[in-house]
Order: sequence, then structure tokens, then C-alpha cells
Amino acid sequence: MSIFLRNLIVRYHALLILSFILVPSISLNAENGYDLWLRYSYINDSEIRENYSQYFNKINISGESETLVVIKNELLRASKGMFNKKVLWENDHLKAKLIIVNKENYPKQLEKNVPQDWASIGEEGFSIKYVKINDNYKIIIAGNSEIGLLYGTFELLKQMQMQNDLSRLNIIESPKTDIRLLNHWDNLDRTVERGYAGFSIWNWHKLPEYIDPRYEDYARANASIGINGTVLTNVNANALVLEPRYIEKVKALADVFRPYGIKVYLTARFSAPIEIGGLETADPLDENVKNWWATKTAEIYKEIPDFGGFLVKANSEGQPGPQNYGRNHADGANMLADAVAPFGGVIMWRAFVYSEHDPTDRAKQAYSEFVPYDGQFRDNVIIQVKNGAIDFQPREPFHPMFGAMPKTPLMMEFQITQEYLGFSTHMVFLPKLYEEVLKADTYREGEGSTVAKVIDGSLHNKSITGMAGVSNVGTDINWTGHPFAQANWYGYGRLAWNPYLSAEEIAEEWLKLTFSTNPNFLDTMIPMLMESREAVVNYMTPLGLHHLMATGHHYGPGPWVNDLSRPEWNPTYYHKADKEGIGFNRSETGTNAVSQYEETVAKNFNEPATTPEKLLLWFHHLSWDYKMKDGNILWDALALKYQEGVNQVKKMISTWEQMKPYIDEERFKEVKMLLSIQLKEAKWWRDASLSYFQEFSGKPIPNGVPKPGKTLEEYKSMTYPYAPGIRPRW
Repeated sequence: MSIFLRNLIVRYHALLILSFILVPSISLNAENGYDLWLRYSYINDSEIRENYSQYFNKINISGESETLVVIKNELLRASKGMFNKKVLWENDHLKAKLIIVNKENYPKQLEKNVPQDWASIGEEGFSIKYVKINDNYKIIIAGNSEIGLLYGTFELLKQMQMQNDLSRLNIIESPKTDIRLLNHWDNLDRTVERGYAGFSIWNWHKLPEYIDPRYEDYARANASIGINGTVLTNVNANALVLEPRYIEKVKALADVFRPYGIKVYLTARFSAPIEIGGLETADPLDENVKNWWATKTAEIYKEIPDFGGFLVKANSEGQPGPQNYGRNHADGANMLADAVAPFGGVIMWRAFVYSEHDPTDRAKQAYSEFVPYDGQFRDNVIIQVKNGAIDFQPREPFHPMFGAMPKTPLMMEFQITQEYLGFSTHMVFLPKLYEEVLKADTYREGEGSTVAKVIDGSLHNKSITGMAGVSNVGTDINWTGHPFAQANWYGYGRLAWNPYLSAEEIAEEWLKLTFSTNPNFLDTMIPMLMESREAVVNYMTPLGLHHLMATGHHYGPGPWVNDLSRPEWNPTYYHKADKEGIGFNRSETGTNAVSQYEETVAKNFNEPATTPEKLLLWFHHLSWDYKMKDGNILWDALALKYQEGVNQVKKMISTWEQMKPYIDEERFKEVKMLLSIQLKEAKWWRDASLSYFQEFSGKPIPNGVPKPGKTLEEYKSMTYPYAPGIRPRW
């Protein structure tokens, strides 16, 4: 070797060593959140690790279908992560430690351990049992379908990640709703309406040839919580997605999702026969229109045999619909239902409608347009109803339609993306909101007629049931923008599977899977999540106030806005603040919106004294001097609620600081920074709102609440060109 070459090598090694010294070290435990609740972190407790890993030494799975391959791959991934071991497969089920088998292939030798009632498991359900056979302990996952086996596998891996006692396993589960969807408000140009986590994950330009690995990770995440459908496109629909050039791209996604039990759905623009079909009308009773939709639907099913069907937004916010032709919602929905019926498809027809031509009360309009047609929809139509009658507000009373259409299947529509709840910069645990709505009693068939029983079909024996969640997923590395926004995706899926779960139970699961199983961490963080939604209500819309957000982007407070072209777009329409008081009178002396509820509910909401104070100003316009239950006048109570919200965020920041020993540095810093934004904006909401309302009350800010730092005019003049998720007016 030449001296020159030797010196060159020495210099290279020296530079290499120097680079390791100068480059900052990166924690091996740092996490960016991409793995969501499927982290499969290494189990440090050797006793638990060895106990769990023995079941991966001999796994018996019969078959090589696409779904069974997915199950095997998930087990490989989990074993590598939790135990740093390979999986060993066993052909003989009697020698296996973990047996995954469906009814069709269930071994006769294990009949004593067969689920007692296969029918109770259902098509998507599963059984997990810890059993003793010939002096050997085994775990058996059984189901009627391979998708059931996939769900059961995810459940077993969840139990392991939470480090639960496997010897107690005796689980029989099946979903309580049929259709469990994510609704993506994604546009074909990859922008996302009300999206706060980057752009759409659907890369239409590269499809169908390029399949982004993220698509499969998306499917894994959804299957792990029981979501079985995805609506790929915005409800403010673009007819182009129904053209062949897009259908082949949709087919590529459907092929990825199918092994995970996920069907694809599309939004249907009602005027598509005109826009891409060359017809002169989209009248649902016109034979040419009927034939066009039948032909178009057949084209889609030819490419995607398990296509789920269409979601439709019609005659709402400028979207075309049957009313354009003097028809009603049943006419429009039934026409499309007839087109998909031969293929087993469904039509999800949204009940989110309101008109600028009805000056009385926007909250009453959906009820008025749909309830008269109860029982007139086809069997494969399900009406998709938002949780409240306005629009995904931080708090609303449950939608009166849930207690008013016993002959028609209704599916819940929740919003997972935080359009009115601080976007992806505020920590808000939404399962608490979902639980509040699902537990609400409609009294339709007497006490105990909860919204959950309407949704799962048990109240009126419905043949089709479902729940939809407006997705918060985007191209951000952690999927949802805020690490804790992942909990809302997770929690929605869990409640779609079982609407009777508690928010606290969901919080515990998610925290264990996503961060830590340490009891000190859990005992502190679960109460924090439980309180987080109430904090946002307090600093944004306390005591039943609603729709106070700024124009268009819905970012920040704008209770003063009163110059928009439609009255019901203006915040002043909803709070009606004046010298006399504040609140929307929906009692018998006002718009009488209370009459849309069953008598027991209506009676409670009709009187201020019996209305829950958290909904007081939703139903009543009251004097600023109205005496609250705690003795404060309404003005002081309102101001103190705003301050309580700010205090709750301060407490969240303090609590998070205490959690540093349990969290990786990357996610700890990210959440800490986001909480600082939340505190700043909570104070902004408090100060701007009280500055405005004080103009009417004429009363001083009460003790314990700081005076606003800016003038009202300064708050009014603020603009936000950087606010994401802006939707154009139609």
C-alpha cells in the first residue's frame, strides 16, 4: 500500500470519528408518531416477554389467502418489535401454541374448545380463548370469516401491548354496527377541506401504478380498530371521480384495502349526469337519468366488485340535489339506491341541510326536510345524521332526528378532524364528546332509548346500521398533526365497533398503546384527557353558545361577524346578544325547536330552570342578570367559564411537564409546543369574546378574570391568511 493511500485512509478515519463527535446524538427511543397505536414496543419485563413470546414459537394458521398473509405479516412485525424474535410456524394444530382458525377449518380435535355459539360471533366477530389441551396451554383465535380472524389477531396483539394477563383471555366480540366508515373530505387536487394534518394521502397522479406503502399502513390502522370502509372523496363532490380514468385509480386502492376488510365508497355529485354524462337534466324521476346512474354503477362494480356504494350531500350549501327538480330527498336517494341494489351497495344520504330561505331556525331544518319521509326510503338507504342539529360544535344537544324516524335507518356522523375545536394545535379528547351524544336519551320508546340504541339498530330492529367519522388523516408524518389527535381516530373506531364503550376505557387503551403502561403515567393522563374537551368548550363556547368562529376558515373567535350573505352563516344569528341578554330562544316562546324532541326531553329543554346549564344559551335568550344555580349572574358566570377554560389549559401544561420521564423526547417536545399554542389561543378566545359581549352587557369583568389585552377593534381587525382547511363558498 502506498504512503499516499495509507495517509488518505488515516485521514478518512479521523474525519469519520470527528463526524460522530460533532453530530448531535439522536435518542434511540425517539418516535415521530407514524406507528400510531401499533408500535409493538419491545417489552422490557423479561417475565412478561418470555410468557408472551412462547405463543409465537408455534403458530398454526391454515391457508394462504390475502387476509391470512396480512395476519402472518402482522404477527411477524409484532414479534420482531415486542420480543426481537422471529415467528415459528407449526403445521400441526395440536402442537401449536397459538391457533388461528375459522369455522370452516376448525379441527375436530378442538371441538371442546369451539365457541359456544358461532352465530353470536357474526360475520366479522371473533373469539379468543386461553385453553388447556393435553396438559398444554394454548390461545385459540376463532371466527366465521378471515376478516374476523384479522380483528381477533389485532385484539390479541393489543392485549399484549397493554401487558394484560393472557391466562384470563375469554373474549367473544362482534361489531354492533354494520358500516364503520372514515369520511375523507379530500379533493382530487389533494387539498383537504377542514384538513389540519397536511395534504390528502391519496396521490391520484401516481395511481394506479404506484402504490404508496402508506396506503397499507392506513389500512392496518383502520382494521386494528374495526373500521371497515373508507369514503375517499369530499362530500362537496367532484363528478370527475366517476370517470373511468379515476375508477382505475380507485380500484388500485380497493385492491390494497380488501385484505383488511375495508370497502371503498365514493361521493356522488347529484348533477353528474349533466356534468360528465351529457344529459340535460339530473331529475331523479327521469328515465334517462335513472339509466345513466345504473350504467355508471355497473361500470364501477365491474372494476370493483365489493364497491360499497355512494355517500351523497344534496341540496345543502349550494350542492345540487333532487329539490332542484321539485323532488324530495326520498326521490333522490331511492333512485341511486335502485342503481346499486343489484350489487349489494348502499346509499348514505346526508341529512346536513339548511336553507337561506328559512329565516326561523337552522337547527330545525333537517328535521323538517326528512322526518315527513320516514319509512319512504329504500331498504338499502341509510340517512347519515350529524351528532347535533347545527354543525359539529364543541357542544350541541343530540340531533332531534335520532328520536323521530323509527322506520328509517339512521347512521351517526361524527367529526374527527377538529374544525371547530382548535384544529390540530389543540388537545381535545373527542371520545368524551362522542360518548355524551351516544348516551343521550331520546325517550322515543320511553326511558333508556339512547342514541346508541338508535345507531346500532336495536331500538327499532334495523337491518342496516352504521357510523361515519370525518377523517383527520393527512400526509403529516404522524398522520393527524397533533400526537393526541390520533386518540380521536382510535376512539372513533372503537365506538363505531361498540358505541357503549366508555371514553375513560378508550383513553386508557390508547395511552397504553401509544405511550406507556406505567400506572403513574396513566393515573395522571387519563383525567387530563377526560377534562380536555370540557376545557375547549369553556374557552370557546361556554353555557350553550355556539358557532362563534371567524368566517370561512373557522379559526379563532368571531362573535361580531354579521355581514355574510346568508343570515345563518353569521355568528350573530346564533348568540343574539343585545342589551337585554344573550342566547337563542328555541323554547315554545321562540322558534319552538324544542318541539322536535320527545315530550320528556322537550319539557326539560323548554324551561331555563330544567335545561342543563351547559346548554342553557342554546335554548334560551336570557338576561345578563339571570341568576345561575351557583348564585352568579349570567354575565359573571359566562366570564368565569371562559377563565375556567384557560385555567384548565394551564393545568394541562403543568401535567404534561410531569410526564416527561415517561415520554420520548421528540413527542414530549412536540406536545409541549402545541400546548403553548393552545394556551395562547384560549386566552385569545376569552379576551376577544368578552370584549365583544361586554359591549352589550355593560358590566365589569368579574374578579378572577383578567381584562382583555387589546381593544375590541383590534380583535376584529385580526386576519389569518395562514389558516388551513379553508373551504370555498358554493
